[in-house]
Amino acid sequence: MVVAARSVKPGLLCLQCLLGRGPGATQRVRAFQTSAIGRIEGSIETQQPTPEPPPPSARLLNANTVASPKLERRLVRRTGQQPIGSRRRRAALQTSANIPFELLPYQCFQEARKVLLADREEKLRQIEEERRRIAKVLATPAKQCGGDYVKKGRLVRMHNHLQDLKILADINDPIIKKRFEDGAGDMNRPIYRHLADRQWRQQRRLILLQRINQMHIVPDVLSALEPTAEVTMKFARRPVQPGEFVNSSISERPPKLNVQIFDRGERLVTIAVVDPDVPNVDTDSFDSRCHFLATNIPVSPVAGNVDLARLPEEAQLIRPWLPPHAQKGSPYHRLAVLVLEQQEDKIYATEDEKTEAEKHSGFDLRSLIRHIRSKPIGVHLFRTVWDDATAGVMQRAGIEGANIEFKRKKPEKLPYKKKDGERYR
Repeated sequence: MVVAARSVKPGLLCLQCLLGRGPGATQRVRAFQTSAIGRIEGSIETQQPTPEPPPPSARLLNANTVASPKLERRLVRRTGQQPIGSRRRRAALQTSANIPFELLPYQCFQEARKVLLADREEKLRQIEEERRRIAKVLATPAKQCGGDYVKKGRLVRMHNHLQDLKILADINDPIIKKRFEDGAGDMNRPIYRHLADRQWRQQRRLILLQRINQMHIVPDVLSALEPTAEVTMKFARRPVQPGEFVNSSISERPPKLNVQIFDRGERLVTIAVVDPDVPNVDTDSFDSRCHFLATNIPVSPVAGNVDLARLPEEAQLIRPWLPPHAQKGSPYHRLAVLVLEQQEDKIYATEDEKTEAEKHSGFDLRSLIRHIRSKPIGVHLFRTVWDDATAGVMQRAGIEGANIEFKRKKPEKLPYKKKDGERYR
């Protein structure tokens, strides 16, 4: 019994140490520690409280870090803001350190920047030389240049060459490209206008031309159209893609346009919304109807937002917004939104022209373009069809014909010709 008690006693002592009782309970376990315990405890006690992290919605719905299609759609739907840059770049920003782009610690990158800076200095020297040449030509009388026409053409070519030099001076700068991808570019500078124009022509302009040709906007509305400005449209916060079907309850209120031009200077434009699919029962064909018309709207590369419900003071509203509508049984209606650049400074419509634009049908856009001497520079389009809300929209707008239903006329049957029975006897 004495031997058994001696063997059990060490085991009980070990159990007491593990349970926190007994003489070994005051000792602390220091596994993989190299500093004093008191120093570690002191640092823990004096540590400042960490700030609370932002809510999940603020972290996820960030235009710089959203990296999934679901979150991108949620960002556009809730905030109306588009994601910045490519999806790969936004995914990299979630885990990368916030190091300035020009201070990246890569030797090859820094050496390449030195070469680009030397090339930029050469382009700046050529720009100054070209400006001196332009000033010299301006000071030269027109007779010595061969006449006013020759002098004007020479100045135009020299100014175009000067703009090309400005673009070539910054086209290879990585800082410029980064700012453009981040959406922080200044559209007053030629390089950012050039990059925006090139990006638009690579995909979005091709899609727009495809929709125009597929839906026969050319030649039903215009005989020819080559857009040089990007036009985007949204109803409230809902962006509309070219050719998209829009519910009549959404299009009841005027949309907001963004006219992005890619050449310098401010100009006045005319905005017209035309429906070329109005049924005409008398002639068994279709007429055109004007849904909106306004002139003298100023736009520039940095100021292209146009709210059709709140036009600027210098603009003239000829035809207020008429809600798009399609009667029951009729095919879908195409609504073409056209931006026309005015050749003159300002255009004011007469009362007869206002009456012509407010007609229910028979609006001729081609004659309007000839009359105001303008050219189309941008276009957008959407479609509408009879839906559950169309009758209410027509009633609130005071439009007649909500109780009319179009039906296809059945083709007449050919007269039955009775065959001669004698041949079968």
